[in-house]
Amino acid sequence: QVQLVESGGGLVQAGGSLRLSCAASGRTFSSVAMGWFRQAPGKEREFVSGISRGGSWTNYADSVKGRFTISRDNAKNTVYLQMNSLKPEDTAVYYCGASLAALVATTEDSYDYWGQGIQVTVSS
Repeated sequence: QVQLVESGGGLVQAGGSLRLSCAASGRTFSSVAMGWFRQAPGKEREFVSGISRGGSWTNYADSVKGRFTISRDNAKNTVYLQMNSLKPEDTAVYYCGASLAALVATTEDSYDYWGQGIQVTVSS
């Protein structure tokens, strides 16, 4: 079992920055790949970014490339999502997920554990 708790969300103006954190417990953190997804009102949950177990490999949705950076600190059992140059269309509930798969996955069904989600609102 892995328990995940997100923090760092909130309200920010367009062009601003936020850093989301996701603290994990319950299983050796370095044994899971991690990902961030988001869900805007009326839309399906979508992949944002993922990072491999050791942190050496990352990937991003095209919509956030160059603006968002995922990282992890295995000593602190935490994964981060640094979000810069935020846009109103980034407004969503953001979820972190943990995957037992060997590779970083971009689909929801590849993730085994989820946090409760945290709201990010970007005003124009």
